[in-house]
Amino acid sequence: MQDVIDNLSSGRICYTTPLGTQLSGDSLNLLAELPANSVDLFVTSPPFPLLRKKAYGNEDQQGYVAWLTDFAKLAKDALKPTGSLVIDIGGAYQRGVPVRSLHQFRALLAFVDDLGYHLAEEFYWYNPSKLPSPIEWVNKRKIRAKDAVNTVWWLCKTKQPKADVSRVRVPYSKSMERLLRDPVRYYTPKQRPSEHTIGEAFGRDNGGALPSNLLAIPNSQSNDAYLRACKTLGLAGHPARFPVKLPAFFIEMCTDPGDLVVDFFGGSNTTGRAAEDLGRRWLSFELDRDYAALSAVRFLDGGEPKAIKRTVEQIAKGKSLAL
Repeated sequence: MQDVIDNLSSGRICYTTPLGTQLSGDSLNLLAELPANSVDLFVTSPPFPLLRKKAYGNEDQQGYVAWLTDFAKLAKDALKPTGSLVIDIGGAYQRGVPVRSLHQFRALLAFVDDLGYHLAEEFYWYNPSKLPSPIEWVNKRKIRAKDAVNTVWWLCKTKQPKADVSRVRVPYSKSMERLLRDPVRYYTPKQRPSEHTIGEAFGRDNGGALPSNLLAIPNSQSNDAYLRACKTLGLAGHPARFPVKLPAFFIEMCTDPGDLVVDFFGGSNTTGRAAEDLGRRWLSFELDRDYAALSAVRFLDGGEPKAIKRTVEQIAKGKSLAL
């Protein structure tokens, strides 16, 4: 990966791990400096165009699609022909009315129609622990149901991206477990009324069921290792984090060990942590040096709080460290 790092002349390295590098800088500049055909997978979650401004910065709805398309164009140039871009985009309402913004769908159309991406599949991240919002329409007036899903677009540069869904099998249901223990008792191979044929292979134990495109992953980790470390250090963690299981799903499905995974809206570097755990090389780009520095706590488990805080402070002040 050193050849890729060497190209990132305008980026500032915050820290490195055995498999990855966290950089602080403008992602548009950093993406432009990635070599062509060098990235196996982009996994990212950009700031959503929420009506309420957040500390980490978020674009308004009017210019959101054009703003995001600039990043997606550069990402496509850096992708390998077999590579993918996975982008998590949450929904929002229009200002002052209980009518939805269409930004995530307009972004998808721009990526496909204007940039030449292909939509491999749409996913929906279901967060069962998501709080009711927006307050005005859900809690007060009770005229809308609460948001519970984000759209996750799995886009590819060519029509045959690398993927193996058997790597991300999920546990069998209780009924399927009973069937596998005694297939003859529970089903007979034949054509169903739907004209689908259920053969003998249906009773084979494959180690888990194939997943659906509805990913049920709670984001209720209010006391996970990252936030515990931030609390111990007396520092405010990044307020917008997706759970590690979300990027891990796509990293496992779309890459092999040693492949390069990049997140150009790094935030607290959840993607980098997931990639490191799965044996993939990774790069994370984050505009805010303080957030980038703080993400180092994801790789400093078990260290003394004073030493961890000193490391974070050194990185925030511009020092580059190997963790």
